[in-house]
Amino acid sequence: MQTKKRTFKHLTKNDRLRIERWLRRGLKPQEIADKMRVHISTIYRELKRGQYERLDGDTWEMVTAYSPDIAEERYQANLREKGPDLKIGNDHELAAYIEETIITKECSPAAVLGYALMEGRKFKTSVSVATIYSYIKKGLFLRITQVDLPRHGKKKQGYKKVKTKKDQARASAGESIERRPEEVENREEFGHWEMDTVYSRKNSTTKALLVLTERKTRREIIILVPNRKAETIVRAIDALERKIGAAKFRKIFKSITVDNGSEFSAAEELERSAINKTIPRTKVYFCHPYSSWERGSNENANIMIRRKHPKGTNFAKVSAAEIADTERWINNYPRKILGYMSSEVMFRACLRELGVIA
Repeated sequence: MQTKKRTFKHLTKNDRLRIERWLRRGLKPQEIADKMRVHISTIYRELKRGQYERLDGDTWEMVTAYSPDIAEERYQANLREKGPDLKIGNDHELAAYIEETIITKECSPAAVLGYALMEGRKFKTSVSVATIYSYIKKGLFLRITQVDLPRHGKKKQGYKKVKTKKDQARASAGESIERRPEEVENREEFGHWEMDTVYSRKNSTTKALLVLTERKTRREIIILVPNRKAETIVRAIDALERKIGAAKFRKIFKSITVDNGSEFSAAEELERSAINKTIPRTKVYFCHPYSSWERGSNENANIMIRRKHPKGTNFAKVSAAEIADTERWINNYPRKILGYMSSEVMFRACLRELGVIA
């Protein structure tokens, strides 16, 4: 049976009268939502908006009821409170696009504008990211609140930089990040990556994700690995080199920055080509202990991964197809830092400059 496509709109006074009539007939919120082709959360918010207490003539008890007049009055009052600068007030198309995009693409208000730019969307009204956040906070939208936002409307906290100890517990397996060239640090040159693992338990024998982030374009590569042992990580990079080809790999992966986790302890094997063991394929640099901010792009990517695969996820139950979907979602996400272009677009432009792809 073909289901009706849901629409995204603000409710009118007539809609509220229909809701009252259906409630009197005994229809449930989900049935009303289906009839109106809206999300059930829209109906629940509307019922709350029109809620009042009345005396039941049969039982002589106070019961909760819905009034379309009260709901309309509260809705209009809410709009008036926004003031004359409510730019989005009459642009229902833009309001619907913002709601639908945040819900279906699981993105931030900044990314909404990025998607609109990429899709060539034109609206009667132009709004800033700050304005969208303000409208969400004030409750203008019927289907989204701050809870629906990636960070729930909270600003990203800065990293707490920890002073490094000269006598760290274990020496790094390879070259220190302090010797990393300036062009890697300032992100001017393409081909320098950060690498980390995302896992559900500290047990190194359980399945995990190997995550690589290119520093200039923020392009992601996510590989499902059977465990976090050092030899497994080497095999994963070997497989990636064979898939791309040794010559292309050296151009694309000029360096990889990792932390001091035991899974990255086989530095020499990571640097040496699996195709021709007599030549190097990349350079591995190690961060200072307790300094995740030195892999900032990688850490941000891990946060995005956790939006799809929350902490506690058993990756043994996650398919390769699901991981591929997560990778695709991240790489096509509009980035403010990239001028609202996606990592995928930027990455392919860099590959063309290298002559790796046409």
